[in-house]
Amino acid sequence: MDGRSLGLLFLRVSMGTMLLVGHGWDKLVGFSSIMDQFPDPLGVGSRVSLGLVVFAEVACVVAVIVGFKTRKAVIPILGFALIAALVFHGEDPFKKQELALIYGAWATTLLLTGPGRYSLDEQL
Repeated sequence: MDGRSLGLLFLRVSMGTMLLVGHGWDKLVGFSSIMDQFPDPLGVGSRVSLGLVVFAEVACVVAVIVGFKTRKAVIPILGFALIAALVFHGEDPFKKQELALIYGAWATTLLLTGPGRYSLDEQL
C-alpha cells in the first residue's frame, strides 16, 4: 500500500467533504434565496459570483474528492478561498480569514502534488 497516495486520498476526501457539506451544499440548495444578496467581490454581479462559488465549492470539490482532473479542479477552489480570505474578510481579524486560508492551503497542496495513485486521474 502506498502511504503517500493513501494520505492524499484522505486529504482529498476529508477536506473536500468538509468544504462541500459545510459551505457548497447550502449555497447550492439555497441559491434562489441568497442570489440577490450574495457578496460580489469581483464586480460581476451577485448571481454570477454565487454561481462561480457554487461551481468551485460543489462541482470542483466533487471532482477533487474522486480525483478527476484534480489539478485543474483545485484552481477555482484556490481562487475563491483567496478571495474569501483576502478580499471578503480582508479587513477582518485573522480568525475570520483562517478557514478560507486552510482551504486555500489544501487546494495549493493538491495543485502541487496531484491526487495520488488512488484517484480517477491515475486510473483513466
